[in-house]
Amino acid sequence: MRTNYVRHKLKRGEPSIGTWLTIPSTTSATLMARTGFDWLTVELEHTPITLETAAACFSIIAASGKIPLVRVPWNSAENIKRVLDCGAFGIVVPMVNTRAEAEAVVAAARYRPIGHRSIGGQLPAANFETDSSTYRAQANDEILVVVMLETAEAVQNADEILSVPGIDAFFIGPNDLHNSYGKSPVFESDAPEFINALDRLLAAGKKHNVPGGIHVIDAAAAQRRIAQGFQFIAITSEAGMMLSKAAEITKALNLGSGKATAKY
Repeated sequence: MRTNYVRHKLKRGEPSIGTWLTIPSTTSATLMARTGFDWLTVELEHTPITLETAAACFSIIAASGKIPLVRVPWNSAENIKRVLDCGAFGIVVPMVNTRAEAEAVVAAARYRPIGHRSIGGQLPAANFETDSSTYRAQANDEILVVVMLETAEAVQNADEILSVPGIDAFFIGPNDLHNSYGKSPVFESDAPEFINALDRLLAAGKKHNVPGGIHVIDAAAAQRRIAQGFQFIAITSEAGMMLSKAAEITKALNLGSGKATAKY
């Protein structure tokens, strides 16, 4: 059975860098899986990607030797169970604000005795290159469970949330975190509330040995966040990269406005 090397890198205290897939296309997944990113997260929360397309992307990414992750639309047992049964190697769960919500994530993502994930599906074993019984026996040690702490409430409850057994990492959505403090959604700022929130979350993660992650806009920002202590780093998205490069080219040629239309 394949191991989830991203989960094991985080456990060893090493950084792991990936990006988001937001375009509903297996072609995009095929191309991005041949880049150097450790992992690719298929984005189901804010995109038109269907579960069928996501499942195909998971298989493509896994077959390329990379780690297929997925951000589920919402924290529900149905959402978590279905993506794992479609072959994802891990989940990113948005808007986890309390210990009870974190416990619900673990319960849905882990088999007994840790959780109560139900048994079924052929894709997980296929993507992990094993048989179904071996997959079920080892899945709790390989599935990556990431909770998103992206609100003032989550920051306030971080110590309780990150003390929940079965949470592998936390991930910060800077846009929503800024928004929860009444600030304009941005990836980075000097707002004291935002800076203090990051420090508080990193401290809670260190206390409970839960590595932290954050979404950034470019490689330079990723390097700064790694130096700060973050390990699980998402750099923009495939759509953001495409638009950024297109804006660079059109600006150089004085075509159109030359402005990047997306940074996520």
